[in-house]
This record gives sequence, C-alpha cells and structure tokens, in this order.
Amino acid sequence: MTVHDEGQEQLILDMVGRFLEQEVRPHVWQMEHDDTYPVEIVEKMKDMGLFGCLIAPEYGGLGLSTVTYAKIIELISEEWMSLSGILNSHLIMAAAVQRNGTEEQKQAFLPRFATGELRGGIGLTEPDCGTDLQAIRTVARRDGDAYVINGAKMWITNGYHGNCFALLVKTDPQAEPRHKGMSLFIAEKGPGFTVSRQLEKLGYKGIDSTELVFENYRVPADRLIGGVEGRGLQMVLNGLELGRINVAARGVGVAQAALRESVKYAQQRKTFGKPICEHQAIQTKLGDMATRTEASRLLVQRAAEAYDRGERCDMEAGMAKLFATETAVENSLEAMRIHGGYGYSKEYLVERFYRDAPLLVIGEGTNEMQRIIIARQLVERNRI
Repeated sequence: MTVHDEGQEQLILDMVGRFLEQEVRPHVWQMEHDDTYPVEIVEKMKDMGLFGCLIAPEYGGLGLSTVTYAKIIELISEEWMSLSGILNSHLIMAAAVQRNGTEEQKQAFLPRFATGELRGGIGLTEPDCGTDLQAIRTVARRDGDAYVINGAKMWITNGYHGNCFALLVKTDPQAEPRHKGMSLFIAEKGPGFTVSRQLEKLGYKGIDSTELVFENYRVPADRLIGGVEGRGLQMVLNGLELGRINVAARGVGVAQAALRESVKYAQQRKTFGKPICEHQAIQTKLGDMATRTEASRLLVQRAAEAYDRGERCDMEAGMAKLFATETAVENSLEAMRIHGGYGYSKEYLVERFYRDAPLLVIGEGTNEMQRIIIARQLVERNRI
C-alpha cells in the first residue's frame, strides 16, 4: 500500500510545473512539428528522478503515490502528451519487476531504472496481435542457462531510444489455457535484438514507436521475472491497470489544454460586436467541456487511490480510461470548432490536440474493450 503525502505532492507538482514552463514549452511546437526526439528534455527528466517516481525509495526511487503520479502525467500532457508516453512504458516495466521480481532482480534493476540508466518499456503487441495478448507468437525456448527468443513486437514505445524492455513471450506455446504458457523477461538490447523500423504516426510526434525483431536473441535465465514460467500474463495485466491510469491522466491533460485554449480564444475573438464567449452556442460548448474534464479528473483520482491501496482496479481504471480519453477527443473537436478556421491552422495548438487525442481511445486497450471489462467486473462484483 502506498501512502499519499500531500505536502510532498505539492512540492513535486510545483517542480514539474516550472520544468514544463521553462524547459518544454519554448520547444514543443518545433519538436512536434519536426517529429524530433526530445533528448535534452529526457535528460532533465532523469535528473529530476521522474523515471523512478513510482519506484520505492529503498531501490533509489521517489516512492510517489499513484495519485501524485497521475497529476504529474496530467500536467505533462497538458503541455506535450508525447513526454508522458516516455514515462508510462518505462514505469510499467519497473512496476512489473517491483511487484513480481525476485529480490535479486529488484536489487539489480530497480536502482538503474530509477536513474534512467536503464530505460525502456514493455514488449506486448505484435504485428498480428493487439488486444488478444494470449495470441502472441514470440517464443522463448530454454537452452542451458539462457532462453533463446524468436519473434517480433510492434508499436513499442521507447523502442529506439530505450535499452531495456519487459518482454512477453510464450515459453510453452502448447499450454492450455494459453495464458499458462506465457512468461515475462527483462530483455536488454544485445545481439539478436534489433529495431527494424520506426512507425510514422498521425500525432504523438517526437516519441519513438517501433517494431522490434528477435532472431535467436539469448537472454539469461535469471532474467525471467519472478523466476517462474507461466505467470507472464498476470504480471502484464497488473501493469496495464497502471498504464490505463496513465492514459486516462493523459486524456485529462489534453482535455484541459483544449478547454484552456478555448476559454482564452473565446474571450479574444469577437463576432457581431461582442466576444464569442457571450454567445450561448459557445457557452454551452465551454460548459460541457469543463464538466467532462472535471468528471474525468475525479475518475482518474478514484482509480489511482484504488491502485495505491493495492486493490484490484481494472474496472476503476477502465472507467477512467474510457471516459477521460473520450473527453479528450470530444474537447479537442469542440476546441477546433470554437477556434473556427484558426483551429485547423498549425499556428494554433488545438490542431495538435485533435491529432493526439485519438491515440488515447485506441492505446492501452481500446475503449470498446474497456466497456467489456467494466461490464464483466460489474457483474462479478454484484453476483445475485
């Protein structure tokens, strides 16, 4: 169970706010436009300890609560959503080791994850498999004191600039049910581990999304997380609760940014002799945008609190992810409408929100899948 410290939280949020204002805001437009990886910004994030923000202090991390983490992600995403993805995948990997690893694995890897010396993400999705993770085809076969891995992973965040990944594989492809044959490895880059290509995207620029290929890639047997085969899917699903809270917080950040820009523009732009914020048509849009954003924020907080208590929270995280990301999409479109022709122009920020938001309803489990998860848990928790 993680304790939430409000005094510490405010200090951290103030620090992140100053960092975003001074180090990120002046450069975002150009970096996003050029699809440039933010090398110097990432180095500053390392110095601030953000790559260890959820890692326990005994392993060199900040040991922040998930509630505080979600607020950090909201702040970052309000400025530039891509930066939050650099943290998210890395911290899901760290959480997998912190929650499931052997003590030797924790001692060996968590301090290096916390400093960002080892930085990366999770290798789950494959070219023919997204939501249905049990259908993965990447296989690891035992060979003496190592495993030999063959296969490919797709849409891997931090794939190019990262150097270590939590890799989901089949150690027993014939197992029934299928999840009993799945295992999770700590996989550092080396011979047989190649980044085959960078994937071009509509939005979410400046961050590497890649395809990884494994050809007779050898990983030492002591990198099997938890030291036991067959528990990989459970470890991943636990981490995806954290990932969905992150993506929901990103949704709040993008929605808030769209609202902020709309409120500002609606006071500056005049039609028929008065600012457009005085027209009822615009007021109803702003009212709905603000209400959706605040409701999303509260859903994220509730999911984060449940995660901090160590409770199962796939329903809460699913609700937050579903509502907050749909809110980001709706607010970004409304912001574009409020801005009129300028909203479609690259001079203003809202066209970026409009390109970034759709990723959130697809990534970390589609929103269609979230509805199914919510419904199943609803029935499970209310059996008659």
